[in-house]
Order: sequence, then structure tokens, then C-alpha cells
Amino acid sequence: MKVVTWNVNSLTARWERVREFLETRQPDIVVVQETKQNDEKFPFRALQDLGYDSAHYGQGQWNGVAILARDEVSDVRRGFGDGDPEARVISARVGSHRVYSCYVPNGRSLDNPHYQYKLEWLAKLRDEVAAREGESLILGGDFNVARSDLDCWDPAGWEGSTHVSPPERLALEEILRAGVDDLARLLHPDETLYTWWDYRQGSFRRGWGLRIDYLLADAASASRLLDVYVDRETRKGEKPSDHAALVAEFASPD
Repeated sequence: MKVVTWNVNSLTARWERVREFLETRQPDIVVVQETKQNDEKFPFRALQDLGYDSAHYGQGQWNGVAILARDEVSDVRRGFGDGDPEARVISARVGSHRVYSCYVPNGRSLDNPHYQYKLEWLAKLRDEVAAREGESLILGGDFNVARSDLDCWDPAGWEGSTHVSPPERLALEEILRAGVDDLARLLHPDETLYTWWDYRQGSFRRGWGLRIDYLLADAASASRLLDVYVDRETRKGEKPSDHAALVAEFASPD
């Protein structure tokens, strides 16, 4: 089973890239962030033609999350059920797993109200994971948090900014403690695995990146993990997103 998370930074702008990715990589599950579409514009039919069932939680030109799968996508849940108007999380049953696509708030700056919103949002996700203890879980998405200094090309330069602050990192660790593993770090504990590079200053070419996109899974699912890698080709070429796709491959259950 091949599972992918990818912040496409506008599915409208990146549709041809996504279509080509599905045709050539043949993933089983893809969780997508920043679709920047409403449900009326989301390409349900085109995805079906490519062999993918899908669910979407859209908000027009902002946010937007989706789940694409070769298997049926059922029992779809949008948001945390708390009235948050921002389309940042969707979950569904795909096969034996409850699958989540998450787009964590950016935070903007440490003194901005959006930063507190980010911490509260991460706490809600932690509670969601904890409440599903014992289930097969896969959570993918753009978490807008670099888990450690290994996940930031210039830790000193980022000091005092969002994405690297101790409260954000602690919030991410609490999600992991609630019952999921960071799949990339299970197989690559000491490697640089950036998933985002600014469009400016040739950041991708220079290696000025962050690891802020994650695939997380429960222990039983993680025990079947075969490989995790960043598909750097998705950050190259014409009209790329500023994020690359992160891929995890699993052995089939016995």
C-alpha cells in the first residue's frame, strides 16, 4: 500500500501535476491540502475516471483538504465538529484505516492571535487521536511545524518564528504520544527530509527547506512500513507547489 501526503497549493493551478502523479506513481491513498476550491469545483468526476474515489472539504480560495483512494472512501467527517469555519481537516474510512488529511494553521507570528488558534487546533487533533486509540489510523498533512532542528535548514535564523517554537513542537509531540508514530523518523532517524522550500531565492536548489509535512500512523500500521521518502520530482518542473509529496509504502497485512 502506497500512501501520500501533498500540499498542492491550489488544486486548480496544480491539477495537471496531480493528474500526472496519480497516473505515473499509482498511489493507493493520497491526502491533499490547500486545494483552494469549493466542492462544486473539486474534480470528483475526473478523479473517478482515474480510478479514485474522493472526499473533499473545501473553502473556495482558502484552505481545503481532500482524501483520494483506490478503495471506497466512506464515513466522511469534516472538521472537528466544533463549528470552526476553516476547512482544515477531513477524515474517512478507507479499507481498514481511518485516514485524516490535515492542514494545520500557519500561526503567522508568535504574537498573532492565529498562533494561539494553531496551538488550540493541534490540541484538538491530539484529542481526536487519543479518542481513537485501538483503531488503525493514518494521519497525513501539512502540520506547519518543524519537529526538531534537524527539520530546519537554519535553526538560528528561524528562532523566534512560528513553525519552530517550543509550544508548537510540544503540541506535535503530544499528538505522537497520543498513539501515532512519525513514519519518516522511524526509518530515517538522522536524515534531512525537507518537504517545503520557499519559492524565493532559489531555496529548493540551495537546500533551504523545512520538514513540515508528515505521515503518522498507529503502531500496528507502522510495523508494516517498508519505505518513506520525499518525492522531490513533485517540487521540480513547471508550476510546482512549494511542497513536495511525502510517500510511505506499507506491506500488506498478513
